[in-house]
Amino acid sequence: MCENLSAVLAAAGSGMDKVIKTTCFLSDMGNFAAFNDVYAEYFTQKPARSCVAVRTLPKNVLVEVECVAVVD
Repeated sequence: MCENLSAVLAAAGSGMDKVIKTTCFLSDMGNFAAFNDVYAEYFTQKPARSCVAVRTLPKNVLVEVECVAVVD
């Protein structure tokens, strides 16, 4: 999940360290602890974050993350 997001940010001239806000959608809040562990590895600067549970996500994925980042 975060590798794809990192690649999209890089292609736009940004990076994970330039993310200022994320919105995280989880299909099951029971997965929050595991998600949070992975999230913390990639977002070390701790951007503002909203995290919500949703009934389903496209292609039945477990998590989707959108972000707002600064582009140089």
